[in-house]
Order: sequence, then C-alpha cells, then structure tokens
Amino acid sequence: MPKIIDHDQRRSDIIDVTWELITKGGIEAATMREIANAAGFANGALKHYFPGKEDIIEATYERALAIVTSYVKLDGRRGLGALREMCEAAMPIDEERITAGRVLLIFWQTSLTNPKLYGKYLEHLRAWRGMLHRLIEEGRADGDIRTSIPDEQLVDELVLLNAGANVMSLVGPQFSTVELQKRHLESFFDRIAQP
Repeated sequence: MPKIIDHDQRRSDIIDVTWELITKGGIEAATMREIANAAGFANGALKHYFPGKEDIIEATYERALAIVTSYVKLDGRRGLGALREMCEAAMPIDEERITAGRVLLIFWQTSLTNPKLYGKYLEHLRAWRGMLHRLIEEGRADGDIRTSIPDEQLVDELVLLNAGANVMSLVGPQFSTVELQKRHLESFFDRIAQP
C-alpha cells in the first residue's frame, strides 16, 4: 500500500523551516538548497509543493500576516474601539509578533526587486488602509473621532506608526519599547478624540 502523504502538512513544514532560516540568517540563508535540507527533502522535491523560492517566501509572508491578524479580536466592535484593537494587535509587543515583524521586514525588502511579491504587498497595504478608513469613518459617525485632521492623514499616521514600530523593534529596540509604543498609540487616540 502506498504511503499517504499529507501535502498540506508538507507545505506547512517547508514554511516552518523557511521561517526559521529567515529569522536566524535573513533571506540569504533561505536558499532552496538550505530549505530543502532543513525540511528533509531532496532539492528538487520542493517543486512538488511550491513552484519556486518566491512562492515559499510569499507563503511565509502570509503566515506572518496571519499571526498578526490572529491577535485582532474585534468581537462586534466598530469605529474607535475596533480601530484601537486593530492598531494594538498589530504592534510588536511580544516575541511572536516581533518575529513575525522580522519576516515582514524581509518580505518588504525582497518585494522591492520582485514585481509579484511587490504586488502582493500592495494588495495587503490597500486592504489594510481601506479597513483603517472604514473604522475612522465609523468613529466619526459615532461621535468618538472628533478631530478635523483628514482621514487620509490619520490613516497615513497609523500605517507609519505601526510599520515604524515593527522596524524599530528589530533594529533599535532600545528606542521602541512596548511602553513607548503604547504611549504613542494613546497619544494618537487622545488627539483624534479632540475637536
């Protein structure tokens, strides 16, 4: 009887080892040869699960996004409450989210020279910004967001605050403690509640 292979599990295992290679040695460490070796495959066997390295990197990026997204618990919240939850959940405030941020940072770097991966990131960025716009509009309608600052500027600030916190948690953690990140968010939310 032929051995039954769980292809989804194998794909997950490949992503696991790619994640480890990237977080320990950067994108340069995640060569097809190293990925195959760490996963216990012959080099050519990876093609049964992923067409190429960029597909493995993309799947690893999607796992990082899924980790961050898993912390967002809106539970029927809308407007300012949902906006606060979404922003706090995406901040690198624990080891799992800091590691996910490392993978995201490497993906951002790789996407600069890879049109397919760049398109994938833009797709995510547009969806994220769209969600922020929607929550800000709800907060204004509910009377919780009272600032006259335009919505687009508020979205820009939140994206930059979050992306900056992720970068600084990796390259300058002494300048971006969890307490400081929380203070920045609180300052933002206090400011937008004022007319």
